This record gives sequence, structure tokens and C-alpha cells, in this order.
Amino acid sequence: MRIIAGEYRGIALANVGKGDAGAHLRPTTDRVRESLFNVLMGGKFGDPIEDARVLDLFAGTGALGLEALSRGAAEVCFVDDGRKSGQLIRENIRITRAKAATRLISADATRLPVNADAPFDLLFLDPPYGKGLGHKALEAAHKGGWISDDALIVWEENSPQQAPLGFETLDQRRYGDTHVSFVAPAG
Repeated sequence: MRIIAGEYRGIALANVGKGDAGAHLRPTTDRVRESLFNVLMGGKFGDPIEDARVLDLFAGTGALGLEALSRGAAEVCFVDDGRKSGQLIRENIRITRAKAATRLISADATRLPVNADAPFDLLFLDPPYGKGLGHKALEAAHKGGWISDDALIVWEENSPQQAPLGFETLDQRRYGDTHVSFVAPAG
């Protein structure tokens, strides 16, 4: 796993092997991450990355958030309650020397506390597949004030996801057995 483009381009991230089924680690492959960022940078959504405040829910290794940071995001907040994930995220922050622009919250993404800071512009939502946790996390983030009114949510799952009440689906893509839904607050 490596950073694809931007300031940290080519930096190899901490090795997780084939992932950790017990910790529900299933890193987004470089190919899927590159395709996803090509869509984000392609103009369809404007420029959702430059100077964005990024929230990476179910962050796993932190690769999605760090890729955004490498491509111009202002800061990234990683949320994951896994011990192994926390270790990997901290290691990847160290490898990229991105500590000043990052924050790690060890919490269940479906039970987020109220956000005391400004809401986030870009959210990555990559829950364990097929457990319905993405909907719960999105609702918790919305209720807790984590999502700006014009945010873009990038939701990765093993099937296309329908936006919950208060959100709309903007686009959906499929990369092998990975489905990515681009979602935004309605209104």
C-alpha cells in the first residue's frame, strides 16, 4: 500500500498483509483508491479535496485520509475504535510526517460524540461490509454536527448504498466487488 499522488506520492504505508479479519481490516486497494481519487479530482464534484477538513470514519489504516492530505486537504480526523487500526494509523501518520495536520479519535464511528469543532467538508465512510454500520455512522455524524451542509461523502461497501433520509446519492461506481457511493446532505 502506498500514497498514489501529491505531496506524499510513492510513500509506502505500514504493511497489513491481507488485512486482519478479526479487526475487520480490509484496506482499500491502491487500484480502487486511485480510481476513487480520479473521480474526486475529475471535476464532477468541483474540487472537494483542496483545503478540505476530512473525516475518515472506520479509518482502518488511514490510507484514504492520508491520500486526501497528500493531495491538498487541510486536515484529517481519523475515527476508528480498533486497537490494531489505531496502531496502523499512528504508524502511517509517522511515516508521512503528517502529525500536525491529523487527529485520531479512538471511538465507535456509529456512536460519535457531539463535534465541538467546525463540521467536515469531505467524509470517507468505509465500514465493515454488509453489517449496516455505514447508515448508523452517517446518522451519528449528522446528528453530532460532524458534516457540513455542502459536504461530500464517499461511502465504500460491498453493494450499492442508498442514501438515508436527509441525504442524496450523487453517483455510484463499481470497482470489482467494491461499490462506492458519492452522497451529500439533501437540500
